Amino acid sequence: MEIRSGYAHNPAKDQDIELHSGVELHYEDLGNEADPAVLLIMGLGAQLTLWHNEFCGKLVDRGYRVIRFDNRDVGLSSKLHGQKSGGKLIPGLLRSFVGLPSTSVYRLEDMAGDAAAVLDHLGIQRAHIVGASMGGMIAQVFAATYPQRTAGLGIIFSSNNSALLPPPAPKALLALLKGPHPSSPQEVIVANSVRVSKIIGSPGYPKSDEQLRADAEENYQRCFYPQGIGRHFGAIMGSGSLRGYDKKITAPTVVIHGKADRLMRPSGGKAIAAAIPGARLVLLDGMGHDLPEPLFERIVGELTTTFAESTQAR
Repeated sequence: MEIRSGYAHNPAKDQDIELHSGVELHYEDLGNEADPAVLLIMGLGAQLTLWHNEFCGKLVDRGYRVIRFDNRDVGLSSKLHGQKSGGKLIPGLLRSFVGLPSTSVYRLEDMAGDAAAVLDHLGIQRAHIVGASMGGMIAQVFAATYPQRTAGLGIIFSSNNSALLPPPAPKALLALLKGPHPSSPQEVIVANSVRVSKIIGSPGYPKSDEQLRADAEENYQRCFYPQGIGRHFGAIMGSGSLRGYDKKITAPTVVIHGKADRLMRPSGGKAIAAAIPGARLVLLDGMGHDLPEPLFERIVGELTTTFAESTQAR
């Protein structure tokens, strides 16, 4: 499977960010350029590598061009060094619980603009949009903001942050937000990544310690930038409830969620499916807050079923 890569430039300037040159976004482009495009958007602090090659390959084998990219503040894309994450955490969490936005350096809306910039750079006018976790939130904003550019929509283990949804399990949330000091040795960082993966991962499809460690080492060596996690979390709280966006979405939509997800509880996926007109909800036994390899075929099948609906509707 050929992987083409490069950088897309988003020249948009946020009022709260002094980035005069905009944001540079690292992307990878897989498959036949003539095939229908699928844009994959990953979640909070997560590099594009979490869309595993095998997962992307299954989409390519089904006749799709696959584009995955690093969000701002993660991986090989631009970092907003020195920028604070926004307001204080506890007040922000309380406001988020009731669906209200908070002060932030940038918001999900800005990150949806980044996704559009990747498509612009590649000359793609219309694509299927798939997002996981925070990426699913970005995907919701994108689909509502750019309806003519959204052929089909897939949202995996995400939420619309509407008021009074059950919060994450405290252990899962703290595992994600709190880790070793950034200057800690590699082995300490890797060990923490393994611990976090065990807490939020899929209990029905556990990975071996060896595989978790290998994945953590690969991601560490590609890029280790924990400072971006706080700003990503700030972007989520900065946008507040996405229900208003959901009601505007017109693309065929599938919402996929694990029944065993302790970080983004299944109620988040149910809320999205209830708010988007005509959305289809798929709940998977044993799946937590990751993409287990044994479920790749099932997840890709659900996505491509929805993509086919968009083709039939045209």
